[in-house]
Amino acid sequence: MSFDNLKLEKGMYRQEGMNFTQVLESLDPSENYRGTALEGTDAFQRQLKRFGIRAKGAGSSPVEKFFRTTDSAVLFPEYIARTVRQGMEEHDILPAITATTTVIDSLDYRSVYSEATDDDKELKYVMEGAAIPETQIKTKSNLVRLNKRGRMLVASYEAVRFQKLDLFGVMLRQIGAHIQKMQLNDAIDVLINGDGNDNLCKIYSVGSQPISGTAGTLTYDQLLEFWGQFDPYTMNTMLCSTGTVTKLLKLPELQNPAAGLNFQGTGAMGTPLGAKVHRVAGLEDNVILGLDNRYALEQIRCGDVMVEYDKLIDRQLERAAITSICGYGKICADASAMLYI
Repeated sequence: MSFDNLKLEKGMYRQEGMNFTQVLESLDPSENYRGTALEGTDAFQRQLKRFGIRAKGAGSSPVEKFFRTTDSAVLFPEYIARTVRQGMEEHDILPAITATTTVIDSLDYRSVYSEATDDDKELKYVMEGAAIPETQIKTKSNLVRLNKRGRMLVASYEAVRFQKLDLFGVMLRQIGAHIQKMQLNDAIDVLINGDGNDNLCKIYSVGSQPISGTAGTLTYDQLLEFWGQFDPYTMNTMLCSTGTVTKLLKLPELQNPAAGLNFQGTGAMGTPLGAKVHRVAGLEDNVILGLDNRYALEQIRCGDVMVEYDKLIDRQLERAAITSICGYGKICADASAMLYI
């Protein structure tokens, strides 16, 4: 079946286990377009082309072009969801702090964990006929909490019908950025306070053993001592507020010319002790949250970005909800720790 004669309907958003684009792809596979001018496009993009809808650029179409026909109106919720996802992905640091992402189709999720003692972490010699040391993987006692985060799209069709999609998309990306910021705060909260399964992160303070120095002052020595607490993990990621990042950048040991030029030219910070530094608003000043992003955190998503497609297709934009359900679970409790300066 060619992309220009597909019958589009609301029911395509209700297919179990498939999103709208996946339903389109099942009817109009992208592999059929190899070697053609449409190679590299997906089924949704081909539908935009079919109806002459241009989503970006100075010549972008007005919002009302989606509603010229009943078929093209069905594309509008997917356009909303895609643009919101784009806003969520811009400057998104969640992939940099999560070890794995699990997608589920329910609101209940119980993760697994492994409690390894220092003795368990040693790979010992096994004599002939002797038992092999065990590593137990258990189910967590409590369910992982999933939070529904979202924004309400409040606008009348008359207010936006003549607006260009390029400008309208900026508003949608901003909604995505707000959702992403709330999900990042959820992730930071779980890293610090645990996921309800008695797995709070370890807390260290400058001036209290095993961290030397004077409270309120950060030197390279304290940074080294904090790094040393992660064995056998590696502190390869650091989350800090703007004020704390400023203190890090002022350390003489981190002010080599190459790092300085890179920061001044691109805004990319150096990597103290090999750790990537991320500036986040969800942490207070004088706190460093360190983690091994390969083992610390699991992201759990219940589906994708959800929009009230019925309202959007019927031009009832007033109070149309755009939501995302997501939660976080700690995998290895010792793979994250916090330092109070």
